[in-house]
Amino acid sequence: MYYVYVLKSEKDGKLYTGHTDNIERRLSEHNSGRVRSTAARKPFIVLHFETFPTKSEARWQERCLKTAWGKKKLKSSFI
Repeated sequence: MYYVYVLKSEKDGKLYTGHTDNIERRLSEHNSGRVRSTAARKPFIVLHFETFPTKSEARWQERCLKTAWGKKKLKSSFI
């Protein structure tokens, strides 16, 4: 099982979208500063996640959410 997740920084309110096969471990990595792209913006909370049977489907959804349309949809849903 694979997940696409959306995190919200409690520091600056910005969103981060990613994919993983273990959402608890990945959130822990983000919050401990082990992810370079988000280390300065910790701590994070999970706003949303979706499950997918394959990695390729999860990656496709992640890419869709990172487009201008996807970002607009996320912001209208969560901000």
